[in-house]
Amino acid sequence: MHEMVKGSNVGLAELSEDTGSVMVSLAWSSDTGEGDADVSVLLLDGNGKVGNDADFCFYNNPVAGRGSVQLLGKTPTAEGSEDRIGFDLDAVPPEVERIVLAASRYDGSRFGDLHDLRLTLADGAGEGLLRFAIEDSGAVSALIFGEIYRRSGAWKFRAIGDGYASGLAGLATDFGVDIDDDADADGAAGQEEAREAQEPSEAPPPAVAPGAWPVIPAQASPPASSSAGAAAQEPPAREKRPARPRTAKKKVTLPRAAKKSLAESDAWSEARLFPASALKSDRERETRATSVVLSVMAQVPEFGRRLTAAFGAPAGRMETFTEVSFPHGEAPRRPDGVIRVERAGKLWTALVETKTNGSALKTDQVQAYMDIAARRGYEAVITLSNDVALEGSSLVDVRIDGRRKHKVALRHLSWAEVAHQAQMLIRHEGVGNAAHAWLLQELLHYLQHENSGCHGFQNMGAAWVPVRRGIDDETLCQGDPRALEVIENWERLVRQVCLRLGGELGQKVLPVQRAKRGADPHVRRVELADQLCAEGRLHAVIRIEGTPGLLAITADLRTGKLRTSIEVPAPESGYPLSKAKRLIRRLAAAPADLHIETLVEGDGPGPRGTLERLRPEPADILPKDGAQVTGFRLSLFKGMGSGRGNAESGFIRSVDAAVDHFYAGVVVLLETQPTRRSRTDAQTDVC
Repeated sequence: MHEMVKGSNVGLAELSEDTGSVMVSLAWSSDTGEGDADVSVLLLDGNGKVGNDADFCFYNNPVAGRGSVQLLGKTPTAEGSEDRIGFDLDAVPPEVERIVLAASRYDGSRFGDLHDLRLTLADGAGEGLLRFAIEDSGAVSALIFGEIYRRSGAWKFRAIGDGYASGLAGLATDFGVDIDDDADADGAAGQEEAREAQEPSEAPPPAVAPGAWPVIPAQASPPASSSAGAAAQEPPAREKRPARPRTAKKKVTLPRAAKKSLAESDAWSEARLFPASALKSDRERETRATSVVLSVMAQVPEFGRRLTAAFGAPAGRMETFTEVSFPHGEAPRRPDGVIRVERAGKLWTALVETKTNGSALKTDQVQAYMDIAARRGYEAVITLSNDVALEGSSLVDVRIDGRRKHKVALRHLSWAEVAHQAQMLIRHEGVGNAAHAWLLQELLHYLQHENSGCHGFQNMGAAWVPVRRGIDDETLCQGDPRALEVIENWERLVRQVCLRLGGELGQKVLPVQRAKRGADPHVRRVELADQLCAEGRLHAVIRIEGTPGLLAITADLRTGKLRTSIEVPAPESGYPLSKAKRLIRRLAAAPADLHIETLVEGDGPGPRGTLERLRPEPADILPKDGAQVTGFRLSLFKGMGSGRGNAESGFIRSVDAAVDHFYAGVVVLLETQPTRRSRTDAQTDVC
């Protein structure tokens, strides 16, 4: 891999022959695992300015350049997180001369607080071509990592590593993005609703309809004070909402509330485009699921592009096929599907191998498809199954013939990822027209049907029961490979919980994996397996955007209890009793058995009690010795399933239920803290 230094440049064609589509990753880490940033891409003309606001690609406008640039979201790593951007360089509009790659932080956070800031660029086959590590970013809140630019008809990369103290707004303005200081009527109405939702703290929490996902209100910013004298006598004035770049782009999303049915009886079943009730065998499930997903990918460009851009596919016309036969040795091979994308007369092709209902991928099948793809000059083999891929751990081990010049990428998708992308598009981000939204809704209904076999990761593996028994009778020893298998499956489950919850909320939800910088993922999992043997507990932490803290999940295999918890920092101002009363009021609708523990300075434990006991006497949660209160830990305890699968009594379903119950019953009641405002108010927003 070519190592870049600040100010250096290199031609992409010098590094690889396959640079029509490239993948750029921006990554960082932090000591706490909470450090985050948002990626932005600006498409500039010959004057160094964006042609229009749509050439500013960020979290609320994830696709730009007529589909040639797409933000693909964050991927958790052992050290932090990695934000990926897909580029179809062959399809970049000719008027675009430079593509700036940047990221921004918010709420006063600086890039100097993050570690291991780096950019990597990979070719269409996923092979890393270059790496640029930023050693000293300084006290900036927006940082330009580098730029891809044209020179004599060829694409080159330049390492920059400079930033803006003025944040995303300063970066956008400098490159010609139109900043609108006057909020439109819709924005003003939404802002007023956010204010009403958070004034005053004594108001009852918002009601949550059964089965519905509550929405965390955005932290509103106050308007500027009219005079210094008035400010001295009146409550603190509200700041003006930050300026926002404008765009006329319109998206279609489905309404959250379903229309009243016209059926005479609840026993009537609505006609579905993709029926799943008659599916009986695994072969039927695989055939139907492959055809359903591939057909929707071809008909809904936003969805097809979302799933294939991460694999190096260009932004072009897509066609999909099923049950295609290829000669291979003595008998032909029939992969479950084929994806072909055409752009500017060039074809990108991937073979698809599908598994449903928990069936495992077969190494010999995948190996045969890799060989076929290499011989025919195809770009990728995509496996699609219930399993979730882990960093540094392959689902199938295939042999790559190094003598072949043509490289084939082996990629994996889980059914949970497919459902997540469909949810994000139809419920939060929107698609091009109502028919596409309806197709995605039908796809999502099919994937979630009990007969489809597409329910994502649903089995903790053969080692689950022996490990639990070994922990019960204290015979499980460190170094037991079965403990490592449980740790890997636990990590898969947590990743799937994040995908599901993120799709429901429309927020970024990521697992936090604290590890030493540079640690190998396998070494980290071995250490966690030894810890499981010693303590008998599985532990995970996830970060939900817009919440005041990290959500922790602990499964105690000795007691059979699941603990979900969050640590809420105490307000900086106010008397200790006022802080306690404010917290109890905020949790008025929380479950009565919610455990509250006071966090105090030092390592000593603080007072604790249930919400039911503390409601009449909030002072009981304060330390008697006058120790400084730093925050509160809120926890719920639930029994966990004993089975390894996803049945009613299964462990996987109990974890899902515990996280959902804790989020809807506790987390949503917590007001977003002033030190971590929502991005809607902390950064620029698309009108």
